[in-house]
Amino acid sequence: MPKGYWIARVDVRDAERYKDYVAAAKPAFERFGAVFLARGGPVSHLEGEVRSRNVVIEFPSVQAALDCYNSPEYQVAAKIRQEVADADMLVVEGV
Repeated sequence: MPKGYWIARVDVRDAERYKDYVAAAKPAFERFGAVFLARGGPVSHLEGEVRSRNVVIEFPSVQAALDCYNSPEYQVAAKIRQEVADADMLVVEGV
């Protein structure tokens, strides 16, 4: 079964409140087996629009990635994130 990956590009508007999002999201990430492959860090801009924070999270499967996002735990965190950051997020299937 191919792994699933969240790819998130984020501009944080309120860094202090974003910490609340990170704390609230942690239980969902733990429950669904999330492994952070990239979280922030330097970016080399090649093409297109750039956001300040880029995250890649690996899950055991695409279904686990989708279930994590749709879980009650993550939806509490998502509401916080949506108040304090602008984000583009998607799930892709690994090869």
